[in-house]
Amino acid sequence: MAKKVTNRKPLSGNRRSHALNATKHQYKLNLQTVTIDGKKVKMSAREIRTLNKKAA
Repeated sequence: MAKKVTNRKPLSGNRRSHALNATKHQYKLNLQTVTIDGKKVKMSAREIRTLNKKAA
């Protein structure tokens, strides 16, 4: 099982129809499983990009 290392939470908002009806909606994170130092961790895609940028 991969350990979750991110502290980010899903964002919430409303879906709006043409009639302006509002229904609750949740924007989920783009979590990916990555192996770092031989350990599997779950990170968001944005964090992985930042790590790769800092490593280069």
